[in-house]
Amino acid sequence: MKLTRPASTSDAELFALRSARSAADLWEPLERLYGAHPGYMVFRDGLKTLLEDSWAARPTALRCLDLERDLKPGWFQQPDQVGYVFYIDRFAGNLRGVLEHIDYLKALGVTYVHFMPCLKPREGANDGGYSVEDYREINPALGTMADFEAVAAALRAEGIGICIDLVLNHTSESHAWAKAARAGDAVTEAYYHTFAEDTLPRQYEETLLEIFPDVAPGNFTFDEDLKKWVWTTFNTHQWDLNWTNPQVFLEIAEIMLFLLNKGAETLRLDAVAFMWKEMGTLCQNLPPVHDILQALRAVSRIAAPGSLLKAEAIVPPTELVAYLGKGIQSGKVSNLAYHNNLMVQFWSSLAARDTRLMAHVLGTHFPSNFKNATWATYLRCHDDIGWAITDEDADAVGWNAFSHRQFLADFYEGVFPGSFATGGLFQFNPATQDKRNNGTLASLAGLEKALEAGDPVATDDAVARILMGHALIASFGGLPLIYMGDELGTLNVRGEYEDGDTRLMQRPVMDWALATKRTDPATIEGRIFTGITHILARRAATPQLHAEHPTEILPGPAPAIFAFRRAAPGRPLVALFNFSEAPQRVPQEMLVEAGITAPFDTLSQTPLTPLEGWILLPPYAPLWLTN
Repeated sequence: MKLTRPASTSDAELFALRSARSAADLWEPLERLYGAHPGYMVFRDGLKTLLEDSWAARPTALRCLDLERDLKPGWFQQPDQVGYVFYIDRFAGNLRGVLEHIDYLKALGVTYVHFMPCLKPREGANDGGYSVEDYREINPALGTMADFEAVAAALRAEGIGICIDLVLNHTSESHAWAKAARAGDAVTEAYYHTFAEDTLPRQYEETLLEIFPDVAPGNFTFDEDLKKWVWTTFNTHQWDLNWTNPQVFLEIAEIMLFLLNKGAETLRLDAVAFMWKEMGTLCQNLPPVHDILQALRAVSRIAAPGSLLKAEAIVPPTELVAYLGKGIQSGKVSNLAYHNNLMVQFWSSLAARDTRLMAHVLGTHFPSNFKNATWATYLRCHDDIGWAITDEDADAVGWNAFSHRQFLADFYEGVFPGSFATGGLFQFNPATQDKRNNGTLASLAGLEKALEAGDPVATDDAVARILMGHALIASFGGLPLIYMGDELGTLNVRGEYEDGDTRLMQRPVMDWALATKRTDPATIEGRIFTGITHILARRAATPQLHAEHPTEILPGPAPAIFAFRRAAPGRPLVALFNFSEAPQRVPQEMLVEAGITAPFDTLSQTPLTPLEGWILLPPYAPLWLTN
């Protein structure tokens, strides 16, 4: 049979195919959100034009990436994917400086870098860059948009994609929209929640929570220029956007596609839980939020399909799953979401030497895997740790939730007797006694205290905790994120903190002199860096860790042991973690029931021989067992 060359597909045809593919995912939630709005048809036409124009402006290199990823839609779920998170100025001085450290990133196995807030913030206090003045400009202290495009292209050539923050809940009060509103422009004032008097704000406040009670109590601010009350959930200079206005959706969609066309491959959607407001509720996690996210994802799948959306939703377990899609929105919301509960339960289990709460929370509230979506797993980030432990979950294991939260806050501040941690408190609320904690991974894991005491045993335990944690996030299911400096065991930053923000404790400047020790196994830095790179290399070589394979929580054979099974068809993997400084035993029978009959630790590349029906799990040790 004579083969003929297939016809080529034009850019217009590709756009039409992708538009048809995502049409229902786009227009159905938008109908729910805005179908009754008098300007809906004009909005609809404007969005169609925006999609066409953004696709027409998309650079050729990014269109090639789109096609490659369309042909391999689960690319971001593969076990060779690893994320690294940093503030550009703290890591490299400025954008161009990042190019000097590509080899460092590649040695670590990084395929995804998250540039912490790099868009132009307001001058002065700006919530660490999350009070954005201009979404289309880079922070001048870091470089220009041309610099960003050049760095994105250079990293992409090395197989590394960039994630940047897109703040969806609010803008800075110095943003052009807010300035126009203050000048009397009714159109842009409608982009925000404003009130001529405080009657409605006081009614809303009855059910709202305070996010920063120490520095920004309440949720509303009277603006002297506007002569109105403005909704300001986070800080007085951050004005909440009014997402009931379809023009806000159109503006944000345009900004989103602009940034994706400049070379961003992932957008971290900040503060998404707060976007929709309804009287008598917490104004968090309301169903329209998921409609907005579904529609934004459909926008990106049409005009920039090689990109990802990551939801920053630090919410209770019962609310978190919806951000990766459930029910009719399964596979249609965010590609990634932070697994805050895995992080919280890691620290809880370390302090208690007891994983029963961890197994209950992770086994009860979360599905074993997701359709076309996965977790971003992590141990620490730039923010504080809030102890998200509910009464119901604590009751299930016979604990008191309030007492356990207080124990954890004291333990990681380092004031609980026998604590190995050295941390700090953040936003203590005397009314509720709520306490949150700060600290770098290494200091919270006990390294700072061990080094100060000159205790080699405690130092070994701290290093083991750090490595076990990375083995956990590398194998649990998802895309593991390493926060800058954790791979070297960086300790807390001490001293006076700008604006009293104690979160700066865990936001150090990268110590490149310290990083030169990373290949010396005789140093702490060398032990941690080589240990983490080994874990990530073994992750990349272990197909069972693809995020499409379910993660099934197993009953722990002892309180200190956390166990799960990655249910890859025909070749399961069982992961075991000892959360105590005492050796633990695992019955061979448990492994056989999970499908492991000839245990081989793929992490250490060592076959294991059960002794009298038991496998020994050393202190703070992880095992990834296959056949």
